[in-house]
Amino acid sequence: MRKFGLIGYPLGHSFSKKYFTDKFSREHLDDCSYDNYPLTDIGQLPELTVSESSLIGLNVTIPYKTEILKYLDEIDPESDQVGAVNVIKIKRSGTTIKLAGFNSDIFGIRDTLAPFVSDRLKNALVLGTGGSSKAVCYILSSINVNYTLVSRSPRPGCIMYSDIVPGLLGNTQLIINTTPLGMYPDVNSKPDLNYDLLNNSHILFDLVYNPEITMFLKIGQERGCKIINGMKMLISQAEKSWKIWNDDRV
Repeated sequence: MRKFGLIGYPLGHSFSKKYFTDKFSREHLDDCSYDNYPLTDIGQLPELTVSESSLIGLNVTIPYKTEILKYLDEIDPESDQVGAVNVIKIKRSGTTIKLAGFNSDIFGIRDTLAPFVSDRLKNALVLGTGGSSKAVCYILSSINVNYTLVSRSPRPGCIMYSDIVPGLLGNTQLIINTTPLGMYPDVNSKPDLNYDLLNNSHILFDLVYNPEITMFLKIGQERGCKIINGMKMLISQAEKSWKIWNDDRV
């Protein structure tokens, strides 16, 4: 049996196990399984890779996409540049275990945003500063979109939500939520924005996919914004993960 899985904490919101279980059934991959591994501390990872001797691939979610870096033996150049990893390939040789890190979020974000890229897309607000935020900023830079990072607490290179004045919001075409706000089960939470200032000139992209329409997107839609949920990104990054795990060249 070839085993794959997801690490993070908590994992009750995740669709990854269902996605891959359905994929294995649909494609008759009877020798594959996918499980959730809710690690309360990233320091539990080495024990997991030893105890689960058939485990050959992992996805990584909140809150470990940056903390995972110190446990890696290899990291591909693009992921290293981003500074976050959400895919681990486990390489075994006898009793030796090596972990190689990749970032499939990059591909998911790029695929999701591609239909919305145009000459009028010049400025973005990126809500949150975690591992997913790093991948978002990497993609925005690659498509020449200026971005401003927004944090709940003071951080170098970031503004706070209280700094999002009407002029800034009016000059922004794209707002991306990379935080877990609105994610199941806390479905009524949302980023602290002045939603009355949103209109049909704004695009809202929420990386959260459970629920499909978060409170952030729901209010934006009511204000006339174009909205993008995280489902396309989930599928795209999952399929990229699968390619990485099965590519003998990496």
